[in-house]
Amino acid sequence: MLRPTYSPDWPDLWKRALVFDEHELWGSRENLGYSYHYQNRREPVLNAVEALARKGGTVLDVAAANGNFSLPLAEKGFRVTWNDIRPELATWVQQKYEYGEIEYVGGNVFDFVDTWRGRFDAVVATEVIEHVAHPDQFLATLAEVTAPGGVIVITTPNGKYFRNHLPKFSEYPDPSVFESVQFGPDSGDHIFLLHREELEDMGRKAGLKVERYELHTNPLTAGHVKLGYLLPVLPKSLVWSLEKWSRRLPAAVADKIFTGSMTIYRKP
Repeated sequence: MLRPTYSPDWPDLWKRALVFDEHELWGSRENLGYSYHYQNRREPVLNAVEALARKGGTVLDVAAANGNFSLPLAEKGFRVTWNDIRPELATWVQQKYEYGEIEYVGGNVFDFVDTWRGRFDAVVATEVIEHVAHPDQFLATLAEVTAPGGVIVITTPNGKYFRNHLPKFSEYPDPSVFESVQFGPDSGDHIFLLHREELEDMGRKAGLKVERYELHTNPLTAGHVKLGYLLPVLPKSLVWSLEKWSRRLPAAVADKIFTGSMTIYRKP
């Protein structure tokens, strides 16, 4: 993946995208909690697709934004479809393209079900399901476009995290009240933060099998509850060691202290 050379003549869109990439890819130390959290979910997702999807198969990256999952998957030999509701972001992704097969399709994934039905060996949707008013319908849509035997990899904030004050999806008999505010791109636009049992239940209703559920990123790694002040002075190796140790804690404790989750579904 190429790193574009900054120019003051860039469009504002590219300049905003660069800020995120500096934190997510290129080692900015301005917000280490954000950077560490991103690394904690990006690498497992890429590894899961590589290990579980058909080699050289088709991959759909939903809400793909800056393409930081699409591009490395294309470089690994997958035939990738980048999709985002903001099609203008494709121009930034193309600046970073180096090699591999990638198609750019802007628009809402709900609008492509008939075109893409059963097409993809893997579907990646990172940090998006919490932004939609009907996460159950969203997951069912991803199941529709997944080929038999394919996998769906979802990452989303952990609803049981002790700092979460957002509602459970299952608490709302009519989530359509949130339709007017869905699809916001920022963390402040989260509608629901989903719990493990909700993700598992939605998977069953969509005809999917949960292959794996993992939690990640403790408060220190994320820089929460003012622990972010420690991150610039702590060696990264120590932060990762404590993160690894914390993942051995009992499930009841882990449910409360980890900020993020990854769920891997298999379509029969």
